[in-house]
Amino acid sequence: MTTLDAIARPSGGFAMVAMDQRESLRHMFDTAGRGRPGDDVLIDFKTAVAEELAPFASGFLADRRFGFDRVRAAVPASSGLILAVDALDQADGGPVEDTDLDVAALADLPDQVAALKLLVIWRRDDRREARVELAERFIAAARERGVLSVLEPVVRAAPGETDFEPDAAIREAARELSALHPDLYKAQVPLTGAGSEAEQRAASAQLDACMTGPWVVLSQGVERDRFADAVRAACLEGASGFLAGRALWSDVVGAEDVRGELRARSVDRLRALVDIVDAHARPWRDA
Repeated sequence: MTTLDAIARPSGGFAMVAMDQRESLRHMFDTAGRGRPGDDVLIDFKTAVAEELAPFASGFLADRRFGFDRVRAAVPASSGLILAVDALDQADGGPVEDTDLDVAALADLPDQVAALKLLVIWRRDDRREARVELAERFIAAARERGVLSVLEPVVRAAPGETDFEPDAAIREAARELSALHPDLYKAQVPLTGAGSEAEQRAASAQLDACMTGPWVVLSQGVERDRFADAVRAACLEGASGFLAGRALWSDVVGAEDVRGELRARSVDRLRALVDIVDAHARPWRDA
């Protein structure tokens, strides 16, 4: 039976790299001044990130659409491979508005895949129950295939919701969806990483109180230079690590020498985060 050790550090914490961005990655190249790249550019970038960062990561998250076979070949056995199985409803250059299960990605899982990941856009709207049911189907699908489930709720205001408070929504989503018992819950960083260490720790402790089972943080929305402190605060208050992409490699998008910049910037960031996880993360078996 596959356990979370497949994507964890020997310490029992998680130091995982996300490289499953799809059209949002293309938009990042555009905003970096490199124009709208073709699929080959995205595939080359994803492969470079896998080759340079996966050897230092406990897990590596990839998508099926862009260069999966090349990325899979670059991920060493020491880094558990996580496959995104979310079908995204996303306008060109815009945020993901909703998701569903990617049936094609689920149909034929490569043996190397240790875990599946599903993004769920959580709102207080008339589709709330349907999203809970989607999460339940995802967790069951992973279990049926003998692999792990990593559930990633991201909160958004519902249309017309004028009193939306992100951190309250993050906690509400955690109470609702972690109770479904995914193997691992991937949460947004409280306060988007802002505030003092004491404020970060207090907000992380509030979030931990809403969790059922082990959880990690993602980096979207957090300033790159604040992410390490946010991970430390979350781990000190019960998190088991991180699964992050942008905080590691976003400033390398569009670089002339991608691999050189990954080695010069991203590897050191990842190693520093690994040290934080090993020192402070709650081992998953204790969650």
